[in-house]
Amino acid sequence: MEVIASAVIGAYTYVLVGDYYVPDLKLPEERRPIGHWGRLHQSYLKLHRPMLYNELILSGSLHTVVADLNEQAADRLDLIIRQMMKAEGVTEAMKAENQMLWVQSMNSIRCRAEEIIKTELIYC
Repeated sequence: MEVIASAVIGAYTYVLVGDYYVPDLKLPEERRPIGHWGRLHQSYLKLHRPMLYNELILSGSLHTVVADLNEQAADRLDLIIRQMMKAEGVTEAMKAENQMLWVQSMNSIRCRAEEIIKTELIYC
């Protein structure tokens, strides 16, 4: 494959290969994991916001965006869970006294917190 010329159109660089201009894409240098929340947001973008998804891929910033979102979602989830535990009186003492009630309460809190994260950060 011989590169003859290159051109900049808009924000993207294209390389002439044979008779065709091909986008000169470079992989991001970032190594952060995208995690559960990042993968959910990435598939949402791919299915429901294809123009934004393609723009992020072509600019090379998709990985950075979903990795940042994954970190924000994980931090927000921890905060919401702690706040709900405090508001509903779910404590370590409850865990020692009635384990099944504690597990039920924590599962309920976690499910509600995950739905909040999906609504606020992932599917928007």
